[in-house]
Amino acid sequence: MSDNKTKELIEIREKLKIMLVENLSLEDINPDDIKTDEPLFGEGLGLDSLDAVEIVVMLQRNFGLEVKDMNKGKEIFYSIDTLADYVYENTKNKS
Repeated sequence: MSDNKTKELIEIREKLKIMLVENLSLEDINPDDIKTDEPLFGEGLGLDSLDAVEIVVMLQRNFGLEVKDMNKGKEIFYSIDTLADYVYENTKNKS
């Protein structure tokens, strides 16, 4: 992995953590508390299906990305790492 890609992924992960805390009203959670490889739903961060809808809106608003296939969405929304990879792969060619 190139240094540039690594740097961009780190920036995307940090941005996503902040957006999750702000957009999903995660009052008792600091963005730094979210582990990048921790599941976002269920046992991990404990998000639910309404939060998934918010994440779809968040990706569209902030990155211009649409997730239409919710089966694929489950893979993409698994963790901060998988979300960041998706954002990186789908925005690097747009700039």
